[in-house]
Amino acid sequence: MSITMNLYYTGKDGNARKFAEEMEQSGTAALIRAEDGNEKYDYFFPMSDPETVLLIDSWKDPESIDVHHASPMMNTIAELREKYHLHMRAERYISDDESISDADKKFIKK
Repeated sequence: MSITMNLYYTGKDGNARKFAEEMEQSGTAALIRAEDGNEKYDYFFPMSDPETVLLIDSWKDPESIDVHHASPMMNTIAELREKYHLHMRAERYISDDESISDADKKFIKK
């Protein structure tokens, strides 16, 4: 079971993209990817909303997320979010890879 968070950062004047760029360039994103239990930490840019950045953040279990949330990197993220005046919304998903039906599998090309 994996837990995936879709985190939408929204700002003005390209600030969401600047936030993501600083997370990458500062090495903070790489440190998070290296944390035990992190399975994915990637930024995406919705074509329909240039002022939003989507972070897909996946963890192997709730304990891994708890350790991450207690890490100093959370302060860095909060400071950057304030620096760029970003708002957030979050969606949480639990993986269900084991029950993908044969009918659904025909649409997945690997």
